[in-house]
Amino acid sequence: MEISLRGKVAVITGGSSGIGEAIAETFALSGANVVLVSRKAEKARLAAEKINRLVGHKKAVWIAANVSDPEGLQSVVDSCKSNFGFVNILVNGAAANPYFGQTVNIERSVMRKILEVNLEAVEMWISEFWSNFWSQSHETASCINIASIGGLTVESGIGFYNVSKAGIIHLTKQLANELAPRVRVNSISPGLVRTEFARALWENWEDQLAKILPLGRIGEPRDITGAALFLASELSSWVTGTNIVVDGGALVRSVSLG
Repeated sequence: MEISLRGKVAVITGGSSGIGEAIAETFALSGANVVLVSRKAEKARLAAEKINRLVGHKKAVWIAANVSDPEGLQSVVDSCKSNFGFVNILVNGAAANPYFGQTVNIERSVMRKILEVNLEAVEMWISEFWSNFWSQSHETASCINIASIGGLTVESGIGFYNVSKAGIIHLTKQLANELAPRVRVNSISPGLVRTEFARALWENWEDQLAKILPLGRIGEPRDITGAALFLASELSSWVTGTNIVVDGGALVRSVSLG
């Protein structure tokens, strides 16, 4: 069965690399117009050009914006209004993790930064899209928040990052309740995926992790795209408030590092 997003518009934060870029590529190949949001303009431009070459015509555009900056968010909203009129799908994929160590030793400024990007910005983007696109529309929309299996367990070293991801999982459920029936809000919790963002977690441990994981390897960005495509499409029209775990079976064996 072909899953079509033809005629849909999707905004993906963190869309210039890793999981976000893979999701944007999959959505574009499924017919959606995709808007890549990244604070790194050159990376966003190159990612959009790559997607357009792959699809064969222009399906991807990019906007440079910091997700925690209200002015950057407003520029994305304004651009989407003028170019598309409506946004059907929002993927909150941007994240930050500037700290590795025990949670009790984290500096307050670093803690605030993690919460600002990983949790507060997600709520801010959903709220703005609700007020600008979804609250008065007869069309339904889908919001997909990228969480982590770390939000479902504990892990030494990246504990406060995991706290922020646990917050996303609960925020997803809360907003699914509040924004229904116009907006379906779901989350995806990946396990350890081969991205630049997570390089420190897999670079020197990949062989050992592969032996532990039930499916015998760490994840690739493309492994997350099936769940995202399902949640973005009409196949999930009766799904909201759900957290889909895509982790190669890591939680089955109590392996985190998500």
